[in-house]
Amino acid sequence: MLRIRYMVDEIEPAIEFYTKYLGFETKMKNAPYFAMLSRDNVNFVLSTPYGPGGAAKPMSDGSKPEAALGWSRMIIDVDDLGSEIDRLKAAGIHFRNDVATGPGGSEVILDDPSGNPVELFQPAQ
Repeated sequence: MLRIRYMVDEIEPAIEFYTKYLGFETKMKNAPYFAMLSRDNVNFVLSTPYGPGGAAKPMSDGSKPEAALGWSRMIIDVDDLGSEIDRLKAAGIHFRNDVATGPGGSEVILDDPSGNPVELFQPAQ
């Protein structure tokens, strides 16, 4: 089993974003602290930096969990990157960059409602 955890500011807007725009399904929900979504046999855990769960507890050095830190991100493969960008821009989704293309394909990074990065990737033909 593969699970990915993202810290989000609020559960409900995150669930709506991932299910409405990116094709995830809700498997379990314990709002306002936790939800588990799935897509393509991957479980995606959404947790808030507050609440009773272990993911909300500070590290031993005192640092607290936060949404949208760093460059870590999930990658979702798409068949037509241009169409996906058009669809999401029409819905008001924020993109961090323009399409970047390399030998493996093309990618763009968008933000979820808490500022966590999500990469859409179209493999090279």
